[in-house]
Amino acid sequence: MDIQELNKFVMNNLMVITAAIGVLVIIMYGIIINLALNLSYLKKRYRKMMTGVDGANLERMLIGHIDEVKAVVEENQAIKEENKRQDALLQTAITRVGVVRFRAFKDMGSDLSYAVALLDSHNNGVILSSIFGREDSRSYVKPIQDGKSTYTLTEEEEHALHDAMNQRP
Repeated sequence: MDIQELNKFVMNNLMVITAAIGVLVIIMYGIIINLALNLSYLKKRYRKMMTGVDGANLERMLIGHIDEVKAVVEENQAIKEENKRQDALLQTAITRVGVVRFRAFKDMGSDLSYAVALLDSHNNGVILSSIFGREDSRSYVKPIQDGKSTYTLTEEEEHALHDAMNQRP
């Protein structure tokens, strides 16, 4: 197709081409108006969102919440440290107790004598013993280190020690 034929085609169909371009322009104006309305709506929503609750600025609210979260994280860390400290302290606290009551003398009427083992979670502590008789009463304290004593233990003291060591702290 040469230029003269193209020129003749355009001249013969000038009204149709002009109408088509006019329709396209009207459609484009419609699209532009629609986009402008959508943009206006989005701007209103953005302003409302940025205003936040009770007129407060959203950015300031977020910064405030971030500061609160940081404070909570620091407080949680302090609580964790305190829990570790208390856990270490509880490792040395008496958490296991074994008690055995017994009759030290056959002529005595009831189980008035006793042996009490008081241990921490590492099986360290003491055994308290009391032997009750008609005329007198005697008390003994024997240290326990790692579940053993440097002193000889009676059968009742051994039983109290084993009862205490078999308990879960």
